Amino acid sequence: MHYRIIEPKDNLILANIIRDNLKANKLDIPGTVYFDENLNNLSDFYLASPQRAYFIALDDNDNIIGGIGLAELGFMDDTAELQKLYLTDAAKGQGLSYELIDLVEETALNKGYKRIYLETHTNLKVAIHLYEKCGYKLIEKPKEVVHSSMNRFYLKELL
Repeated sequence: MHYRIIEPKDNLILANIIRDNLKANKLDIPGTVYFDENLNNLSDFYLASPQRAYFIALDDNDNIIGGIGLAELGFMDDTAELQKLYLTDAAKGQGLSYELIDLVEETALNKGYKRIYLETHTNLKVAIHLYEKCGYKLIEKPKEVVHSSMNRFYLKELL
């Protein structure tokens, strides 16, 4: 696997990967990113600020196999939000998620963040295992949560 920063040409492919994953986990419901208006144009969001990044994961043939992002979190100081870590089914089970999380954590530190927050759902058991294995600690639901169907919230200190 290798990666690069998101480009506008990646938007629809990535949106389909995200929606396929959510649908497979019965999370194609209101209150998830599945219905976010901007899902088909993620590059607009991630390229709009130097405090954000989205990395497209590519296989050896340069096919998009997933990605991961980070953006500033408005309700916690010095905190980035890990966002939209999704892989195609063919890319799962190879340890790629660990590499992507390492990449986002290193990027967050380089951008001056001290913590990373994330939201997930109990249906995403593999993701929960991954986050906990990577040192993310379960926290109570912040009152500012936007995706109302998410029911697991994690925070990791980077320093």
